[in-house]
Amino acid sequence: MTDALIAVLPIAAVLMLMLVARWPAVRAGLAGLLVALLVAVLVFPFEALDNDLVLGIAGSFGEAVFTALTILWIILPALAIYRLQTTTGAVDALRTGLSELSHDPRLTALVVAWFFALLLEGAAGFGTSAALAAPFLMALGMSPVAAVTAAMLGHIVGVTFGAVGTPIVPLMAASGLDPVEISASAALQVALVGWTVPMVVSVLLARAYPDQQPHPGWLRWGLGFGAALAFLVPFVLIARFVGPELPTLGGAIVGGAVFIVLIRRQSAREPATTDPEAPSGMSLARAMAPYLILVALVLATRLIGPLQEALQSIAITWELADGIFSGTFEPFYHPGTMLFIAFLLGALAQRANAARAVEALTGAGKTLVPVAAALIAMLGLARIMVHAGMVDAIAAAAADALGGAWPVLA
Repeated sequence: MTDALIAVLPIAAVLMLMLVARWPAVRAGLAGLLVALLVAVLVFPFEALDNDLVLGIAGSFGEAVFTALTILWIILPALAIYRLQTTTGAVDALRTGLSELSHDPRLTALVVAWFFALLLEGAAGFGTSAALAAPFLMALGMSPVAAVTAAMLGHIVGVTFGAVGTPIVPLMAASGLDPVEISASAALQVALVGWTVPMVVSVLLARAYPDQQPHPGWLRWGLGFGAALAFLVPFVLIARFVGPELPTLGGAIVGGAVFIVLIRRQSAREPATTDPEAPSGMSLARAMAPYLILVALVLATRLIGPLQEALQSIAITWELADGIFSGTFEPFYHPGTMLFIAFLLGALAQRANAARAVEALTGAGKTLVPVAAALIAMLGLARIMVHAGMVDAIAAAAADALGGAWPVLA
């Protein structure tokens, strides 16, 4: 038990520094990494490597940097798409199109806070959902606090498969399980509780527009449940039959289209006619181009067997210490590559010049500097804890103390 208490010190340090001292992730991660190094040197000296501290630390950092780069290759083009959408006027086009879905701002706000936030979470993740959805909600007349709250609530159901399935990447690496097997199980667990979220959002939106005639209770709850079904049905099906990249993004697009039809029919009077051209001069199809291209690319590379096999046959791999440390990167099959192609083709579709596309890409790169530092620090901490035996010590102590109740606590 003493070893387990010592082993948990790096995690405790990060939590205390971030939650109590309010340190940013970079500083807290670096401090936690330092604690992990000290604990590894003094108490857990990499017994599986015959106490070779240099090899253990070098191998752990190698895995951390390699994994961080594969994740950053997803975040970079995702943020570049976000910046491109902002500078080309696509955001304004989407805002205009969304505001004209219904004469009832609460219904439009539900589309934004639920489906649009989930679309952004599935395509980009890493805060872009709240960053874009909240301003849209404010443009629809919500207060800043209500807008941020609704956007933050609305996107959470899609986080498991956010940023084209990025959170599943480390699970695949750690477990060795089939991606579809992992995504199918995760989607079912999400669906078991996720249906409650749009219902809560519906109640929040009802309070955010006190001047509107109140919806009957059955209708308010019914709209929330309908929004849940519209998203979760394609969400679960895509996770089960396609894989982890598209459940959130595909569920948001398919479910959003179904729900828009629903609210148009529900409206007491005909909604305002949507001008196919937004004030920016960009059509909704062009504004959605990067996301639509991304969906097409992911579907093609995941569902066309020969293409999938050809792309997966090209891989960058490395290993150290007879495979104890290793990494694999499939450059042409990786979600980051799909995002980068969607960024380039989306820029062409939106008629963005080369300078604007380069500016979006370099701007995203600059934004990622502190993210990269925090990511490498946190992953370095994790890999050192795994290879030094700290995680095993914590797990063994938890199993002894809790037995069969451990999965519930985990």
